[in-house]
Amino acid sequence: MMITNDIKYIGVNDHKVDLFEGQFVVPDGMAYNSYVIMDQKIAVFDTVDRDFGDTWMRNLKIALDGKKPDYLIVQHMEPDHSANIARFVTEYPDAEVVATAKAISMLPQFFGEGFAPRTIAVKEGESLGLGKHNLRFVTAPMVHWPEVMLTYDEESKTLFSADAFGKFGALDKDDDWACEARRYYFGIVGKFGPQVQETLKKAAALDIARICPLHGPVLDSNLGYYIGLYDTWSAYRPEEKGVVINYTSVYGNTKKAVMLLADKLRALGCEKVVTNDLARCDIHEAIEDTFRYDKAIFATTTYNGKIFPQMHAFIHHLTERNFQNRKIGFVENGTWAATAAKNMKAMFENSKNLEFCETTVTIKSAMNSANEKEIEALAKEIFER
Repeated sequence: MMITNDIKYIGVNDHKVDLFEGQFVVPDGMAYNSYVIMDQKIAVFDTVDRDFGDTWMRNLKIALDGKKPDYLIVQHMEPDHSANIARFVTEYPDAEVVATAKAISMLPQFFGEGFAPRTIAVKEGESLGLGKHNLRFVTAPMVHWPEVMLTYDEESKTLFSADAFGKFGALDKDDDWACEARRYYFGIVGKFGPQVQETLKKAAALDIARICPLHGPVLDSNLGYYIGLYDTWSAYRPEEKGVVINYTSVYGNTKKAVMLLADKLRALGCEKVVTNDLARCDIHEAIEDTFRYDKAIFATTTYNGKIFPQMHAFIHHLTERNFQNRKIGFVENGTWAATAAKNMKAMFENSKNLEFCETTVTIKSAMNSANEKEIEALAKEIFER
């Protein structure tokens, strides 16, 4: 596939994978992207997952049309992008591997001490000329590994962005970019918002016409939309107004309270109300929802003196991704010694800029008329923020 007259796409689609990185459900598969710039000297950008080495090598040879590459630009050493480095170097022994020093130090960890490719270590702001194309390197440590770099081609104004601006889904599937990019971002990159912010500042100084990520489609129009979303996500700002209610329920009584709360919110005029049963839903979809909206309710039962396991795991997922800048409320259930709300709130004690609702709904086994009034009060409080 031609991206420009000189830039070719040689990546692959993976419809075999069921869990990306062993945890993320990917019903539409994954794309492992790789690119070639054809010039006086030829540069290949990253490889692909090991299961697709044959397809990738075939795509590369077709793109090269009998020529030999001069450089392999390694932007990220995660195996879904680096697995075929040794194969590339064996096939093209005169080519040089261009990467950060940190990435070069990782090569023996993946390929053994006997693997010694010719390498060029590059630093922030250094460049590499191919002819009319000049590549400028932008380091991006912890987006989302420490060795990561981006590459800017001054001729075509293309930013090769490593895992930044990536998304779930193969390229032969037509889906909403923001939905799967948001789930990808908060699932994989979300902890490293400050580092993403620093990288966005560097990118702001570049005249970018297109973004070529290592997952997902090439972005070549309306770039302000994509960059704006990345800025919102990495600054932990809510993307939309709305309420997400994340809950667990043992015998259905907590769920009944949650559904009443959702109805009350809609009756007040809240257009976006999302409910997630954490014992049954895709937890990463629930994480995406909770970062997307500006308000969240957590409803669960007291369990072994603390909180239900799925809720505990879920809040841990949020806090390790620096969940902040939201208003949140609690609904707890306990036949005796209800402590769920206290324990949930304690899990957020190190989170920044959270506003807690004054109203906490405490159910003892099943809802009563007093609980219904509490639910109405909680709905009004969180809606009228």
